[in-house]
Amino acid sequence: MPSTSETFDRDKIMARLRSAVADKRITDDAARNIERWLTEPQYAQYAAEVARHVEDEKWQTLDDVFWAIIPFGTGGRRGKMYPIGTNAINDRTMGESAQGLADYAVQQFAGAGKPGCAIAYDTRHRSRHFAELCAEVMVAAGFQVFFLDGYRSTPEVSVATRHFGCTCGIMITASHNPPSDNAIKAYWSSGVQLLPPHDQGVIDRVMSVKTIRRTPFAEALADGRIKYVQEEADRVYISGALSQQIPGPRALKVLYSPMHGVGATSVIPVLQQAGFAEVELFGPQAEPNGDFPNVPNHVANPENPRTFDAPIQWAKQSGAEIVLSTDPDADRLGCAAPKSAGGEWTTFTGNQIAALLTEFVLEHRQQAGSLSPEHYLAKTLVTTEMVRRIADHYGVTTHGNLLVGFKWIGGLIDDLGPEKFVLGMEESHGYLAGTYARDKDAAVAALLLACLAAQTKAEGQTLHEKLETLYWQYGYHAERTTSTRMPGSEGMAAMRELMQRLRQQPPESLGGLKVVRMRDYAHGTIRHADTTNEPLDGPHGDMVIFDLEAEGNYVAVRPSGTEPKVKFYLFTYEPPELLADLEIARLEHLKRLDALQTDLAKLAAST
Repeated sequence: MPSTSETFDRDKIMARLRSAVADKRITDDAARNIERWLTEPQYAQYAAEVARHVEDEKWQTLDDVFWAIIPFGTGGRRGKMYPIGTNAINDRTMGESAQGLADYAVQQFAGAGKPGCAIAYDTRHRSRHFAELCAEVMVAAGFQVFFLDGYRSTPEVSVATRHFGCTCGIMITASHNPPSDNAIKAYWSSGVQLLPPHDQGVIDRVMSVKTIRRTPFAEALADGRIKYVQEEADRVYISGALSQQIPGPRALKVLYSPMHGVGATSVIPVLQQAGFAEVELFGPQAEPNGDFPNVPNHVANPENPRTFDAPIQWAKQSGAEIVLSTDPDADRLGCAAPKSAGGEWTTFTGNQIAALLTEFVLEHRQQAGSLSPEHYLAKTLVTTEMVRRIADHYGVTTHGNLLVGFKWIGGLIDDLGPEKFVLGMEESHGYLAGTYARDKDAAVAALLLACLAAQTKAEGQTLHEKLETLYWQYGYHAERTTSTRMPGSEGMAAMRELMQRLRQQPPESLGGLKVVRMRDYAHGTIRHADTTNEPLDGPHGDMVIFDLEAEGNYVAVRPSGTEPKVKFYLFTYEPPELLADLEIARLEHLKRLDALQTDLAKLAAST
């Protein structure tokens, strides 16, 4: 923690700060936040460190960590760890987050009895420290804290929040971000991450926090205001995931990598208790380690095929038939398998896994007689429409008009009722089956995918061959997600300029295909190529979708809610009646995706 002693000449420091603003070495917004940390009493313990940064003329660093106040995005309040700064994760911003959440929850649940909060953390640097800090804040605010002592998965917090009847929940994790980052994910009493109006209600309280009140962790643990509940939470969570298993063969050799995260506490016991006797933990990535040392570029994201290179090589030697991998907080699942028996290995995209799970679960439910038109699936706007086409075949509803972020799926489950919910999915490798949680869960996804792989093996197929049969039935779907990083205050300005330009001057064509209309989710309008407009039936968010002249081909563009980058989602489609050769279709759609990506990169570069 920074020194509380003030050992600097405030007037001199303020003069240097004003001079830096005049010389445009730092932005006005950053300077205003820095001035507050130098002068206001609630930041006194950080002022000397801020002053040292000014004295050392670390203007770029100061601008990066002070130009904004971290908002609650699609995955909570997330950012780079740094000892000071409003735009960084540190004791102050983390404490403000917990205090604001506590203050708002107490207000919302006034008179409802003693409030409770479930708290867990992952393997990242300082995750345990931040978890204890949040617990201290919640206890001081009058909460009973249900603390998971030891690394646990994000979906287990959703389960624990619901099981223990908590007012809210907290998970300390930055998911698949680089080792430099950390974050707080906040959950409401339903076990869903904060949704409107509560997300804005919490951030309003965070913005008004002056004093962060804390009760020492050891003291609260000793008198019972903090309870270790990991054993009970584990039982409830694992039982919930196991309730979704599908009967069938279990003869499958699985290689599993937690990528230095928490997954060994969730995926391994779920698979083993479901009857998968041959589950091997991939040794080089088994150690809980916030540096993610044996993962390419130290970014443990199962969306990246390169993270599977080493596990695949080991699988070939060990005789494993499928590789499963999860991100550090074990809410996302990736998979690799051989294309054919004894053939080349390759990974699946999140959309391909979504299609496989949808077909498998719906087919089983139909055979079991437990499927009706009232049953429904949920997916985001940027998740493959192949899911909808499969659901239509089985006569169930797909709710796909949802913004990016699994919290919208969790909220929909509660809005529509969980009784008829079947599956929720998003293209970024997030899946949920069942009603035990309200967040994506890699453990249940791993269980279902293993059940499917064992079944296809018994039928003489690989998972890739199974996917090909789905293409023949529902049409060839190819998707790709790309992004352009735009860090810092300059990057944010560039993102805003890009989104504004795309709305005001949408491209006439992309990838050689005409743009026939633009769906603008920020303004709720559809703009056609002839410039006529009509209302858009959809959620409100900073995203545009360009529909192309070929049926089912479109591109979505949005700023990431968790990282400093703009994301591009590319979708191509060939109806089944036009398919003649899958390999030819694959090559043609690969070229189309390349052309789309090239044009989008040019648009981003021109900002």
